[in-house]
Amino acid sequence: MDRTPSKDAVETALRDIDVDSLDVQQATDTTDEVSVAQLRELVDEAPVVRLANLILSQAVKDGASDIHLEPTREAVRVRNRVDGILQESMTMPRKVQAALVSRMKIMASMDISEKRAPQDGRISLTIDGKRWDFRVSTLPSAFGEKIVLRILDQSTISIGLHRLGILPKTMELFENVIQATYGIILVTGPTGSGKSTTLYSVLSKINSPEKNILTIEDPVEYELPGLTQVGVNPRAGLTFAAGLKCMLRQDPDVIMLGEIRDEETGTIAVEAALTGHLVLSTLHTNDAPGAVTSLLDMGVEPFLISSSVIGVLAQRLVRVICNKCKIPYQPPMDAVRRLGLSVDAAQNVKFYRGRGCDYCKGKGYKGRTGIYELMAMSDEIRDLCLSRASSHVIREAAIRNGMPTLKADAVEKVLLGVTTLEETLRVIYSG
Repeated sequence: MDRTPSKDAVETALRDIDVDSLDVQQATDTTDEVSVAQLRELVDEAPVVRLANLILSQAVKDGASDIHLEPTREAVRVRNRVDGILQESMTMPRKVQAALVSRMKIMASMDISEKRAPQDGRISLTIDGKRWDFRVSTLPSAFGEKIVLRILDQSTISIGLHRLGILPKTMELFENVIQATYGIILVTGPTGSGKSTTLYSVLSKINSPEKNILTIEDPVEYELPGLTQVGVNPRAGLTFAAGLKCMLRQDPDVIMLGEIRDEETGTIAVEAALTGHLVLSTLHTNDAPGAVTSLLDMGVEPFLISSSVIGVLAQRLVRVICNKCKIPYQPPMDAVRRLGLSVDAAQNVKFYRGRGCDYCKGKGYKGRTGIYELMAMSDEIRDLCLSRASSHVIREAAIRNGMPTLKADAVEKVLLGVTTLEETLRVIYSG
């Protein structure tokens, strides 16, 4: 089924709006009060409400992770990020912008009179009987405020570790790591690589009435029953470091720290791990061994790292071949070579790609899965941490100790017909 926005629905919503009445000038010192008064009248009118709801519900139907409302000189462009790729959804007249942006800001409990400073908010909606949360961020630009909404599916957290795409051998090792009663487990990767989903899946796996699990996040994305979840609030002095210190006085068994960003937070996290707590957190590094050097670069002492870190999982997300239009094909030989496969061996393997159909909107891909490398700490790696060894030296040791690399994991998923060589190269060499 083609899930592109219905042109009739968009055109009807726009036609019902008195576009001329929506041409509210950007607030100035002399028009601020008038503009806000006009906006408050406009944003509750049915056509504007319907247009805003149409944008949100269509993005959900498309399976988007983010919505971008982008003002230009002549129009307002709506783009949705589907399976990691931005694609244009609709374009609207420029005069719709003020009322539409204000409607989104009111839904997110933001201040519609503030147009010069960034704001953050949250929208909760029920669409087709299912609850969805939208994390909203505004950014002043040359042509007005741009809004980006991150779509949070509250059911995603219950997908379970077994559905993340972790291969059996890696899964067996990872499940052993997360059953530890103390130590620090790090999940690494670039923004948008699924780190939060992995952490929430781990928390769901280990959650039980016998454990006191606390999280501190920026912001709290998903609500998990049975956990105490805290959002950082720098204005109130509640930073990651301050929140973590307080949590250590709350008799925790497990602490999930949204991200390690600096020396203070890193040091407190590893010290917490050494005093009998299981700590889960994320870092922005390209691979698993890079997590060690990242902590060292922050200023965390080597002996703390070697004694506390028990495992590092690096990950990326790759698009999955559409099952409705999956066909065998022969990939370019240069792509085969870049992934380290021999040309002779590749000729005896059946590769697949998506031809493109209505179901995947001609993309050949539908959905995403993870590729992973898991570095479990060994005595050799701990010794290298203590000597401040470089990332590539630690990487070589990890491979000797049986670490499956991101590339090896990706190649296996290509050979299993899960994704394509081209998609794997795009993700591995761009991340």
